[in-house]
Amino acid sequence: MDKKEMLYEGKAKKVFKTDDEKRYLVKYKDDATAFNGVKKGTIVGKGAINNKMSALLFKILEEKGIPTHFEELISDREMVVKAVEILPIEVIVRNVAAGSLAKRLGLDEGTKMETTVLEYCYKNDDLGDPMINEYHIKAINLATKEQLEVVEEYALKINDILVKFFKERNINLIDFKLEFGLYDGKVILADEISPDTCRLWDLKTNKKLDKDRFRRDLGDVEAVYEEVLDRLK
Repeated sequence: MDKKEMLYEGKAKKVFKTDDEKRYLVKYKDDATAFNGVKKGTIVGKGAINNKMSALLFKILEEKGIPTHFEELISDREMVVKAVEILPIEVIVRNVAAGSLAKRLGLDEGTKMETTVLEYCYKNDDLGDPMINEYHIKAINLATKEQLEVVEEYALKINDILVKFFKERNINLIDFKLEFGLYDGKVILADEISPDTCRLWDLKTNKKLDKDRFRRDLGDVEAVYEEVLDRLK
């Protein structure tokens, strides 16, 4: 499959057109950002790890009935995906209080919540990805009522699948970000699932196994990313 002009470059990936109008090529980068791009750096090898981990998890979710944009891995850093139209909504799935949620609600980080929490953010870098709710989404036509219902259903099902999968590998899935897109008019899972987009803690020690090591200058960032991929394999 021939790679053509670049459509988009984000904080962690580049997206290219291909000679098939129904397929894109995604190339994962080692660039790392935090706090809406305020902190920048490099995590050596991150692109390859996130590419492989996302592919592995997309395959597992597909087997469990979640449609995704993933098609195939074509190199350490590149995958072919369906040419989705991304919904401008980030979905944050939270099982344990951490990060901004803990700060906003005055909860101790690590507090187990009584129920899974879904939060939505408007995917807009210029505005800092502000938090929104279902009423905002409908009011400014970010998604239809029916599309949002599918997003919620899939997000909760994905959470159930991944919590179990990670637990079997002695990892606690604290929270994670999802993005969805439209393909042939249907909502499917897109973007990535990686230590960049998930909070992952060791089940026994609560050691952070994700991008918080970069955000909070905890060190051993590259080694932790590799550890997560090794555990998942």
